[in-house]
Amino acid sequence: MKLDGIAAFVAVADAGSISEAARRLGLSKSVVSERLAELERSLGARLLQRTTRKVSVTEDGLAFLERARRIVRETVDAAADLAERRGTLVGPLRISAPVSFGILHLGPALYPFLHENPGIELTLDLEDRFVDVAADGYDAVIRHGAVRDNRLIVKRLASSRRFLVASPAYLAEQGTPESLAELDSRSAILYMNRDADWRFTGSEGSTVIRPRRSLRVNNGLIMRDAVAAGLGIALLPTFMIHTELANGALRIIELGVEAESAEIFVAYPRDQGVSAKVRALTECLRRSFGDPPYWDASWGSQPHSAGRKRVSGPRSRRRAGGSEV
Repeated sequence: MKLDGIAAFVAVADAGSISEAARRLGLSKSVVSERLAELERSLGARLLQRTTRKVSVTEDGLAFLERARRIVRETVDAAADLAERRGTLVGPLRISAPVSFGILHLGPALYPFLHENPGIELTLDLEDRFVDVAADGYDAVIRHGAVRDNRLIVKRLASSRRFLVASPAYLAEQGTPESLAELDSRSAILYMNRDADWRFTGSEGSTVIRPRRSLRVNNGLIMRDAVAAGLGIALLPTFMIHTELANGALRIIELGVEAESAEIFVAYPRDQGVSAKVRALTECLRRSFGDPPYWDASWGSQPHSAGRKRVSGPRSRRRAGGSEV
């Protein structure tokens, strides 16, 4: 058996197709098919059932799959450990992150990390769906909001506050809401990938608002731009709107309550443990974002002082370094 054949089998089993496995491995479909065929010949068993529409794992393939995964993982980890002993990080690193956060903040934090570790072969998938970390072949995922999967180890990267915001034009035309009860009849811009609720905490406890009139989208940047265009009110994280608050394109609506916050996490499979690459990436991102993160640092410690303060731009550390909303 050749290791590259075992790796090809694991990639196809995880991806569900030869073409997707080839994309993840950076190889052509023909090369992956040849390696699979050679592995099956060496084992004397059919591992995959191929049809014109899909690839499925056979009974023999299932019996071999978990050990094959361990072989590939142990080999990669062994190479990474040797590299770490020499003071370098090498090899593939595949992570997933939300689209808006990835564009606004993750990219600028990753570039110096990759300059410092040129041996890392990074694959970054930006998508807002909740991926299955292990099954989809990721080393780690970055998510905004709770990660409810006991198969994962979750580490906090940064805090993320959220505020109700609207454009000055909308508030001038429609008036500024003065109570939570008024929100029910306002035009809301809501995120499709989570329950259409606005949750707040005040002196009288928790309150949930479900706006009746809404525009629903599945991307936070589109939500932000729709609010700036005067289409309604949205509950958005400061990492997405701190620049717009600073330049006056958006204003915070203060109602004497605080919106439910959501942390930014990195998560990785529990059964794999943390690799040196994921550990180094986690520390790099924490340093880059800061504590408090640069998108929250100018708001002070009081939850409702934000509407009266201006926001400074990102710290210089930004340049050095799930769901979305």
